[in-house]
Amino acid sequence: MAKLTLNVDESVVMRAKRYAARRGTSVSRLVEQLLALLVRGTRKGEEGLPPVLARLRAELKGSSADTAAYRRYLERKYR
Repeated sequence: MAKLTLNVDESVVMRAKRYAARRGTSVSRLVEQLLALLVRGTRKGEEGLPPVLARLRAELKGSSADTAAYRRYLERKYR
């Protein structure tokens, strides 16, 4: 595990510690999870995509979803 030094406003640190404590985790773990989410969507062709969209695309990659059928479904639904 690598060590990382950050400069963060003291009030943000205090709020982050309370947030982490309420969730039974550490600030380090929260930062690690956030960074993992941020870099997860930086694969080739995904630069600039919101992290949520990048994660959804990764989850659906290789699925047998019929996009034409889904498009027809949406068109009928929102007439």
